[in-house]
Amino acid sequence: MHRGAAETFDESADLVTLAVTPLVVVSAGAKSHVDVGATLERLETLTIPVLGYRTRRFPGFYVADSGHAVEHCADSSAEVAAAVAARDALGLRAALLVANPVPVADHLDSQVHDRTLAEALEQAREQGIAGHDLTPFLLDRIRRATGGRSLAVNIAVYRNNIAVATDIAHARRELSELSVALTAAVLFSRSRGE
Repeated sequence: MHRGAAETFDESADLVTLAVTPLVVVSAGAKSHVDVGATLERLETLTIPVLGYRTRRFPGFYVADSGHAVEHCADSSAEVAAAVAARDALGLRAALLVANPVPVADHLDSQVHDRTLAEALEQAREQGIAGHDLTPFLLDRIRRATGGRSLAVNIAVYRNNIAVATDIAHARRELSELSVALTAAVLFSRSRGE
């Protein structure tokens, strides 16, 4: 949900897609220039579960903590895999959003982030930049103001998300293999009259 979405109805089409697509999305959170609180409310309205990965704080992409809490968390990829299995067993159709913060060692300093974002938003307002032009404008201003540090954070976000998604996929496969083995054992036991 973009800032001011209550008046502009400017929200990402991704939210509606996530509400009807049963996949797992590993994300470092919403970009900091969106309305994170409204985004979390919209996710709840669309019944898209948010699961903090080793955190109870919703990440803010460039920063590990957006200032918003998450209600549920998982401490391991196996716990996420179990949540996915439960969702699938219940026949639920929404994606599971795994909120995976960028490691604190790699994130932007919160004060630098907040100051840089406020300045970029003010410049956008002064220049009348809005709508689909706002995001690239803000990202460019943040990149310039941080001397390219925000690009390094982007790379850390991608690497961390890929690592966590890979771990979840492996845990999901192991859980599926265990389920198949248990089902086979039960059917074998029944066929022998045990």
